[in-house]
Amino acid sequence: MIRTRVLATLGASAVAAALVGSLALVPTPAGAASWAATATKAETLVDATNLGTTAASTPLRVALALNLHNQSALTRSIRSGHVLTPAQFTASYAPSAAQAQAVASYLTSKGFTNVAVASNRLLVTASGTASQAAAAFNTPIRSFSQHGHVVFANTSGAQVPASLAGTVGAVLGLTNANVMKASPTVTQSDPASCAVSGVGYPCTYNPQGFWNAYDAASAPTGSATKVGVFAEGDVSGVVTDLRTEETANGLAPVPVTISGPGSTDTSGLDEWDMDTQYSTGMAGTVSSLTIYDAASMDDASLTAQFNQFAADGSVQAASASFGECEFAASLSGSMLADDNIFMEAAAQGQTVFTSSGDTGGFCPVGVAENGVPAGAPDVSYPASSPWVISVGGTTLLTNSDGSYDAEIAWLAGGGGPSLFESPASFQTGVLPPLGTVCGLVGIACGRAVPDVALDADPNSGANVYVNGTAEGVGGTSLSSPLMLGVWARLQSAAGNGLGFAGPKLYAASGTAAFHDILLGDTGPYPATPGYDFATGVGTPDVGAAVSIIG
Repeated sequence: MIRTRVLATLGASAVAAALVGSLALVPTPAGAASWAATATKAETLVDATNLGTTAASTPLRVALALNLHNQSALTRSIRSGHVLTPAQFTASYAPSAAQAQAVASYLTSKGFTNVAVASNRLLVTASGTASQAAAAFNTPIRSFSQHGHVVFANTSGAQVPASLAGTVGAVLGLTNANVMKASPTVTQSDPASCAVSGVGYPCTYNPQGFWNAYDAASAPTGSATKVGVFAEGDVSGVVTDLRTEETANGLAPVPVTISGPGSTDTSGLDEWDMDTQYSTGMAGTVSSLTIYDAASMDDASLTAQFNQFAADGSVQAASASFGECEFAASLSGSMLADDNIFMEAAAQGQTVFTSSGDTGGFCPVGVAENGVPAGAPDVSYPASSPWVISVGGTTLLTNSDGSYDAEIAWLAGGGGPSLFESPASFQTGVLPPLGTVCGLVGIACGRAVPDVALDADPNSGANVYVNGTAEGVGGTSLSSPLMLGVWARLQSAAGNGLGFAGPKLYAASGTAAFHDILLGDTGPYPATPGYDFATGVGTPDVGAAVSIIG
């Protein structure tokens, strides 16, 4: 309580300063009249040693996020429920072809190669070097030693020529210090001991165990719906493990497509295994699964995969089981870039589900005495975007027959008010009065996280096959793909006509479609009647939700 009270006195700007250190004022450069600022700011790295200017030949990949046209009209279109095609979105709300080409031409003139304009014209990507990027965006790029790694970062805000002002919103790829993190939690319990029945606690559940617990067994499967998972690295083993899980649980193999550059990294295998096995597993089956495979977990690489999902527009929903403190996304400009992309997806009736985080209502910048990572109040991004559905966590308890008994807010589930994002319109009328729901003096009431919740406690987690062997895994990295599987069932039942999930889910709050979670505390937010920062509007009863939402 003392820690919470002290941290509660910090406003949004103070929280950001406390987390990233004081940002030095950048002097106005000579000839500044010819340059225009972007949303990409300088970041002072904590616990880092400045190693000097990054080697000129250091390769990097930049992604320039272009600003939307008619953004207020797009917001109204999303709220109306009118669903656009990608072509309609591009014609009405994307930058013009001439604007995108001007950006591409500028990059080419500065020596960048592999310059590409995305089909929706929201991103222009290119390959270059640190020296080319420093010159093109009028910012020094320096290397730092931080936590045993050498990273680079722009040490002043990224700028573009005045002729591109209003077109370029942010420049991603100027730092590799900020990366999103996927942190599945592996439990030490024996997953084989209760995987089939899914009964008891502690216990890990197989897909059928979750069907029983969340009343999905009698609901239609997700067979008519296309789903996606955002991942990174070498995911060939993920497909192999998915086939092992399907065979073990008597599920039909789902068609899988891998889209994206990927890499040789296999460190995230358990995360991507859980995402694929428990999105399709919770759905029973799906029409297809697309793995959007990024080259790395940095902002520029993941933004490119988010954009592929939206630009293509054919996959109804996807899960991103990772995140970073939202202040970092704000500083890098990826918040602006990704929000624009998520807006397009929402306008096209697509939904991105994302983990709310595993550090309660705090940003994980330190370690408290109890071992739970904590820091100043802050929420995870992209969970705080008003154009995605953030999924919190619970501890799931079942009866002797595997049916639903109760749930408790998982102690580490992420949630709270955003310090940087505006409230989501679909939450209007559901959230309690602002002074009540925020509860932290001096902190603004922004977008509320999470929206919904499902099982995340690793002690009641999922029976995931990793390298062919079953292990128990949890975290909100589990709850997000579970919700994707639930939504696939609802979309299939409705002929894929539900559109963006936000308005539909909140319209059903307080009905039999959701269990209202009343027990537990994520620190500092308790579960309460109605919406709360621990579990959102609650956890789904899939059978009831099909009739109420679908």
